[in-house]
Amino acid sequence: MPKIPMRAKLRRVHRKLCSRFSLADPQSSMNLFLFVSMPPPISSPPLSNGGFSFFCDFERQQSELETANGASGSSETLVYTRKKRLKQEALEPLEKKSQQLCVLPDIEEFAFKKNTRSSKRSTTETNISVASASTAGRSTETIITPTSTKTAGSPPENWVQVLEGIRQMRSSGDAPVDSMGCDKAGSFLPPLERRFAVLLGSLLSSQTKDQVNNAAIHRLHQNGLLTPEAIDKADESTIKELIYPVGFYARKATYMKKVAKICLEKYNGDIPSSLDDLLALPGIGPKMAHLILHIAWNDVQGICVDTHVHRICNRLGWVSRPATKQKTSSPEETRVALQQWLPKEEWVAINPLLVGFGQTICTPLRPRCEACSVARLCPAAFKEASSPSSKLKKSKQSKEL
Repeated sequence: MPKIPMRAKLRRVHRKLCSRFSLADPQSSMNLFLFVSMPPPISSPPLSNGGFSFFCDFERQQSELETANGASGSSETLVYTRKKRLKQEALEPLEKKSQQLCVLPDIEEFAFKKNTRSSKRSTTETNISVASASTAGRSTETIITPTSTKTAGSPPENWVQVLEGIRQMRSSGDAPVDSMGCDKAGSFLPPLERRFAVLLGSLLSSQTKDQVNNAAIHRLHQNGLLTPEAIDKADESTIKELIYPVGFYARKATYMKKVAKICLEKYNGDIPSSLDDLLALPGIGPKMAHLILHIAWNDVQGICVDTHVHRICNRLGWVSRPATKQKTSSPEETRVALQQWLPKEEWVAINPLLVGFGQTICTPLRPRCEACSVARLCPAAFKEASSPSSKLKKSKQSKEL
């Protein structure tokens, strides 16, 4: 016997109900049909054969009622209507409640975060366990563990040997920062004009290579635009053409116009000599402010930490977040952590030393760990993707073995 589809069965039930009880009202017949075709409640046993057992019980009750009404001389017709079922919320298992105790912090906790954090929150961030249920009933667990062995405030082990090894590798002075750094900007100018040239060079150095930045400063000098008076009178479109292709050249051209106007109005054509006043200038951050103080005013108030210093200090395990062993997340955090243990006589030299080291050997992508003399003292050595030359060298060594 061929199997009848469920929809065809329900149509047959609907027709039988309408013909059996003479339900002329389409709304009543539809209510009765929907009640029959409706799935059973959770608490009641499931209906077999797509609701036909319910139809048989309904027919039997109708016949009994007609017999009783015939004896009493009255007649009634049963009309069933669809009732709204209440949602039954399943009880949460205890395992799910226990997992809710260890969750990731809210996004507001990461915004506008300060350097000083409570020890309780820091210890909870040391090991973050994220448990999530996957398909097929299996669960995966991701654990974030720190790799640095540096304690905040105490100098790392062997930092003197590492620093001396980097100095030996940098003795050749072949890095771009040695010949085209911000300290070379306007070195041939008088002190007043040179300070403004250093300010412009530091402003343009953000997100820009030293070669591109040095070329832009030379073009400004050739067009007589290394003084605040000339920048204030020049068109912004002309400045954009001269400093292109430095990073964010359009925005930096606007900053140059604003800085020149401030220097003329507040400092009589000179640049600010304090850290707070430099930070108040548009486009000047902590790294640039400390660099300008070093070069222009010979004032050492902090370490100049850029992306190279930030990256290398974390690779060497020299810095960590307060009260944790996790890596610092920004150059400003690196500066604060580095100043806690590095002697002050090294604060000026550490920037060009590590910047040149990051430009030649400890590069952002594929660092040349095979050419580094302090790789045995570096916790991150050979853990990142190596350069193509090192891969060829390793393949040759494996073939020889």
